[in-house]
Amino acid sequence: MSKIKIHRPSEIYHNREVQIAVEHEYPELAQRSDRVIREIVAAYPRTAQLYVALMADPRVMAQWEMANYMAVIKLGFNDHGPIHAQVVTAAAMQMMQLLHQSDVPFDVVASGAGDLDDAHAVVLAGILLHDIGNQIHRINHEAFGVTLAQPILERHFAPIYQDDPEKMQALIGFTLSTIACHDCNPPPLTMEGAVVAVADGTDMTKGRGRIAFDLGKIDIHSVSALAVEAVSIHAGHKSPIEIVVSLSNSAGIFQVEEILARKLVVTPLKDYVTIRAVAASEFPEVDQRIIHSVIFEGGRFHVDEDFKNDRVTRGG
Repeated sequence: MSKIKIHRPSEIYHNREVQIAVEHEYPELAQRSDRVIREIVAAYPRTAQLYVALMADPRVMAQWEMANYMAVIKLGFNDHGPIHAQVVTAAAMQMMQLLHQSDVPFDVVASGAGDLDDAHAVVLAGILLHDIGNQIHRINHEAFGVTLAQPILERHFAPIYQDDPEKMQALIGFTLSTIACHDCNPPPLTMEGAVVAVADGTDMTKGRGRIAFDLGKIDIHSVSALAVEAVSIHAGHKSPIEIVVSLSNSAGIFQVEEILARKLVVTPLKDYVTIRAVAASEFPEVDQRIIHSVIFEGGRFHVDEDFKNDRVTRGG
């Protein structure tokens, strides 16, 4: 049971005549993510063993909670704790699956350090632990995270790779690299690091983006953060991965560009991922009149011509 208490009930933010309600608890999201992770890693026994061990480790949970305390209570950011870790891990495992299906090479395999199971283990450990450095401070949290993750990885890789210490050390090195580069400063050099960085950027639904903002102030940060309704990951038509971001308001494109696209363009994944931002159909047309569907590829956004032509055909 966590020693750190972060109680965040629903809050209503007022600004002149504007009221914004925000839910701060996401247990259902974590449960959904856990199911996705377990389903994918079932095919990779070492990765599955590592996931169970990390999730059951009370010291890992304590580090997530402490990182979340610093981020949420002291800095006013959104979730950087265990739920965020599980959400982005589910995204990373989905991306790994799609990349493998398209025969995209992973550095763990290409280097000879390990096989596909080991590549998944590196990504899973890196994405689960990427934000623990926030318990020290947000500034330089990547470097703090590397230091804090080292003993955790030693502890949990040892039972799995005890018969091959050289391989274990190589995989720990790959994992620490993903943590050091997850915010793309510096940019990741490996495909595993790229998956961790981009998967981290997908967790921006309903204000979970990483841009600092004050919900009490109506500006591009607050409006765009609340405009992202859903993020989904699919096999793409032109690329192995398509990330679809559903927006209730066109202002959400700011979050897509500043959080997700910013990371993608500097990683080895840039040629394998398409980002599609679309207007969520259940919201009024008045909130969709600027953006209906745009695609990020080739380093820039452009109008989704297929969507545009379909609307013309349907008379939309």
